[in-house]
Amino acid sequence: TIIKAYLKEKYNKPGNVYLGLVHRLDRPVGGVMVFAKTSKAASRLSEQVREKVFKKKYLVIVNGKFKEKKGTLKDYLLKNERLEGTKNSKYAELDYEVLKYDKEQNLSLLKIDLHTGRHHQIRVQLSSRDHSIYGDAKYNGRGSARQLYLWAYELTIQNVISKEEMTFTSIPEKEKAWKILEGIK
Repeated sequence: TIIKAYLKEKYNKPGNVYLGLVHRLDRPVGGVMVFAKTSKAASRLSEQVREKVFKKKYLVIVNGKFKEKKGTLKDYLLKNERLEGTKNSKYAELDYEVLKYDKEQNLSLLKIDLHTGRHHQIRVQLSSRDHSIYGDAKYNGRGSARQLYLWAYELTIQNVISKEEMTFTSIPEKEKAWKILEGIK
């Protein structure tokens, strides 16, 4: 509603304004989102999602300390569960890098490079390895259930007309658990 009102005013549009949601984030997740101003752009951007042209990177605060500084998580997921080798499951893959560990709080800040986009993928893959996302009550994370400390911080797409690669970034404010970002570049 806010974006539609902005477009209506900025472009002095009469009547209804088109706004297409190209991809979604879970309700308690913050960060970069992409909307389309035309149905043609929405269609082309949706095709980029299907063809895996979209590149999504996340910041996440999780419980515990990782043994490895970097790694790849590969699983077969059945909606909301980690199930390997199940007929109806879908392949899920992500790379992670530990950016910082806070010993006092026993929290790790990770950068996630998402290769597939399965339902609750990051949440399920991390919690199945005893690294639940801070604030994620659904998957056994400690902390406030009001905020999930998962942030879509970078999204790269192709411009639907020029085909130029475009990258958008957003960093969460350094408050509450996000204070762990201090000193990270």
